[in-house]
Amino acid sequence: MADILEFVGKRIRDIRKTKNLSQEQLGEKSGFHFTYISGLERGERNISLVNLAKIAKALEVNIHDFFNFEQELSEEKQAIINEIVLLLSSREERQVTMAKNILSEIFRTFPQHKT
Repeated sequence: MADILEFVGKRIRDIRKTKNLSQEQLGEKSGFHFTYISGLERGERNISLVNLAKIAKALEVNIHDFFNFEQELSEEKQAIINEIVLLLSSREERQVTMAKNILSEIFRTFPQHKT
């Protein structure tokens, strides 16, 4: 059980940092004390779904963004991916599709080299 608490806490921290918010600022926006936010981010608190929804709203993300169980990425790479997702989330479906097609073309043209 502790693994999921740590994972969700890390996701909260990563998203908070991409928004350039301190724990205190997130606490103010979500209605929690910064020590509660700190405990969540360290995986020491078992958050309720209601409280998780409040934090998602304060961070302006969907609640499912806290449960992205893909491969473990470096913090820097995860922060960049989070930033891209946040940029795309405010766009129309047509623009998101266009961005996906552009990325697909770039990756097709410049394939990843195995070392």
